[in-house]
Amino acid sequence: MDKNIFDLFAKRNPIENNPNLEKTILIVGLGNPGKQYVGNRHNVGFMAVDYIINQFQFTGKKVKSKSIVVEGRYKQFKLIFSKPQTYMNLSGVSISGLVKFHKIPLNQLLVIHDDIDLPFGVIRLRPSGGAGGQKGLGSIIERLGTKEFARLRIGVGRPPGRMDAAEYVLKDFIKSEKEEIPFILNTVFQSVRVFLDSGLEIAMNQFNGNAVKED
Repeated sequence: MDKNIFDLFAKRNPIENNPNLEKTILIVGLGNPGKQYVGNRHNVGFMAVDYIINQFQFTGKKVKSKSIVVEGRYKQFKLIFSKPQTYMNLSGVSISGLVKFHKIPLNQLLVIHDDIDLPFGVIRLRPSGGAGGQKGLGSIIERLGTKEFARLRIGVGRPPGRMDAAEYVLKDFIKSEKEEIPFILNTVFQSVRVFLDSGLEIAMNQFNGNAVKED
């Protein structure tokens, strides 16, 4: 565990109340690297980050701290998008490195991940909390030494019958779910934009619930 990260970076952000100064936001999508995992439920965090990057029209991938990173600017924000390449269970290794390198206060970190405890298509923003069995989130909590950072949970539903949860999340979305994914990812993008424009509380009030399919 990197015991000093919370002490160094979780303090009140000195530029928080100055809109004229740039604020760096680290947005992490969790998943597993490799073609065999691309369509897995466990990789919906990767899907979300790719979608957001595309909507912002950011380009220029690079590898930093065992992560694929894309950076861009939106209003007064420098946005850093990260897809850890360590495999899910070691995501904290990558993220703790990025937090330290960029000196990012933990109130400027957002982690996007799958959640089997939420029905498919439901998204939920939270300011903090435990891992809830999500191994990548658990790794980040362990390496940062705190649960006090925001996360955006994307519901993938419970496994059917007696299927093991670990097996379930490593399977691809079924056809009917795949048809809904673009609408869910668009809702995630809209929620992230409100998070940036208006803050976490307003984003929570507006988006915590079902992803709405467009007409």
